[in-house]
Amino acid sequence: MTSELNSADSKSIKQCCAQLYESDLANILLGDSFHPGGLRLTERLGELLRLTPESRVLDVASGTGTSAFFLAERFGCHIVGIDYSSQNITRANELADTKGLAFCVRFERGDAERIPFPDAAFDAVLCECAFCTFPDKFTAACEFARVLRPKGQVGLSDLTRGPLLSNELDSLLAWIACIADAQSVENYADCLRSAGFELGRVELHDQELTEMVQQIGMKLLSAEVLVGLKKLVLPGVDFTSAKQMAKSALTAIQKGQLGYAVLIAAKPDRID
Repeated sequence: MTSELNSADSKSIKQCCAQLYESDLANILLGDSFHPGGLRLTERLGELLRLTPESRVLDVASGTGTSAFFLAERFGCHIVGIDYSSQNITRANELADTKGLAFCVRFERGDAERIPFPDAAFDAVLCECAFCTFPDKFTAACEFARVLRPKGQVGLSDLTRGPLLSNELDSLLAWIACIADAQSVENYADCLRSAGFELGRVELHDQELTEMVQQIGMKLLSAEVLVGLKKLVLPGVDFTSAKQMAKSALTAIQKGQLGYAVLIAAKPDRID
């Protein structure tokens, strides 16, 4: 499960991912919630993790805090978000102040493969549509286990894929867009088990992915029209390639080659 990428390649991919999700195009296409199912699926994760006002939660790849704010308001839990993007962290902490949630939600810059917190610091770890982008997934899973207390749970929601995809979806751009390095449900489960977790529940949410891709396709068309009318500026965007990628993704979902899943796993009371 350990990535074969060297440290320079790994850092480059993380930086590319962070820059992409900071971009105007990402905000236009994905909105505030950068994952299939939006806050509805975030709420489902919170329910499966059994979050309460006493829960200490780590949100990995927290972006600008959309999920963290929602979970804090919905379940009353205390949340720390980490993200590789300094820009996201600054914005998220500003929003926490504005929303009056800074007392229970805060954000720090951090790498999922080197989480900047001590052992057993959290009751739950949440990671939405980001685990597939981590170059070294096994190390990230081990870090999740390290910062969880015994019997704590990790909740992943992520893209799943089969072994064969179109050339468009296997490109580097697709990797950065959470496709090319996605894994099968079985591989995600094996990665969590290898890190010492006990798998508890798996749910398939392919319909949410279909809806998201369809929405992206429509937003691409709208954005292309606005750029043509000079009412929107998106320099360097290849709309032809982007629309083809969305079309290829939708076809792959329909063929069962792409999907979306939720996995819940628990850290044992003790690891022998």
